[in-house]
Amino acid sequence: MSTNRIYLDWNATAPLLPEARDAVLDGLDLCGNASSVHREGRAVRTRVEAARRQVAALAGADPAHVTFLAGATEAANLVLTPDFRMGRSPVGLGALYVSGMEHPAVFEGGRFPAGRRHEIPVLPTGVVDLDALDAMLAAHDKSLGLPMVALMLVNNETGIIQPVAEAAGIVHRHGGLLVVDAVQGAGRIPVSIEALDADFLILSSHKLGGPKGVGALITRGETLMPAPLVRGGGQEKGHHSGTENVPGILGFAAAAAFAADDIESRNTRIAALRDRLEDGMRAACPDVEIYGADLPRVANTSFFTLPGLKAETGQIAFDLEGIALSAGSACSSGKVGESQVLKAMGRDPRLGGLRISLGWATTDEDIDAAISAFGKIAGRRRAAGQAA
Repeated sequence: MSTNRIYLDWNATAPLLPEARDAVLDGLDLCGNASSVHREGRAVRTRVEAARRQVAALAGADPAHVTFLAGATEAANLVLTPDFRMGRSPVGLGALYVSGMEHPAVFEGGRFPAGRRHEIPVLPTGVVDLDALDAMLAAHDKSLGLPMVALMLVNNETGIIQPVAEAAGIVHRHGGLLVVDAVQGAGRIPVSIEALDADFLILSSHKLGGPKGVGALITRGETLMPAPLVRGGGQEKGHHSGTENVPGILGFAAAAAFAADDIESRNTRIAALRDRLEDGMRAACPDVEIYGADLPRVANTSFFTLPGLKAETGQIAFDLEGIALSAGSACSSGKVGESQVLKAMGRDPRLGGLRISLGWATTDEDIDAAISAFGKIAGRRRAAGQAA
């Protein structure tokens, strides 16, 4: 077993950036409350608003439309609700439509009752079925209220980029609202809430190299907003009460600024590493199945199945070789089980898949080690099969 650990699980969480660490430490030294009107409070408010501008820039959004929250899961639970307001007037949403491969924070439906949640089919390729979405929204009972659709921009397991802008046209043609989970897309592809034609966008700090426990809900406007999830002192324009997590927000902003800078050249380098990894895996084991290899993907993700090898077995084997990767999505507390994404794609979810995800610090040597480990694991699988 290798004595040097190699981290290839960036989609689960990215290592904390030095810039984000410095920003967090700086924030810890700020003593004022951002809601206070004295000089110390105003100084903190200035820093929070500067951070809001940096996060907005990552999503091509208006800073006034950024609400800081305690993570992407809280953002999903805030926006996924049938209870909306237009000013002081209530606006009811009739149903929520989500694809079968969404992150659990979205797939569970937030505050929508179970009977008003509907699953959008996914094509065997791992792309949401837009024709099915169109048919489902055409059949939506508008007397119950507007439809809401929630889709991910990039699948967290396969890395496949979803046709969100095309989905937006369908959703809006049927008078609905579109929520986009951009957690795995932000910083890996250019993201613009306007270009995506999304009504709401969800971001997470720790996927970008910022601190854990902070995220954002971004809106196209402020006319139609969900009822607050957390009530109290009215912070964040009443959308999320509670004293702001200033160190977390500043760290989030620093990571967002890093992620937005020079995406193209960073992706070119990372894509070359991923492609070399996949070439090495195919050479060692020609029957390895790499999902989405012929589709638009983010540069850093490779999701694959090795026939005859269960995902949890493969994950442990890589871990013993000193390599951290995921058996699918690290979305449940310590659980390794069936892949919801493979199930949605119509594949046997029991075998599961392994996900290698790279980042800005991944090196050629890391890829060499991963290829070597894969070769050993594939060799042991072949030997076990021959012995049987």
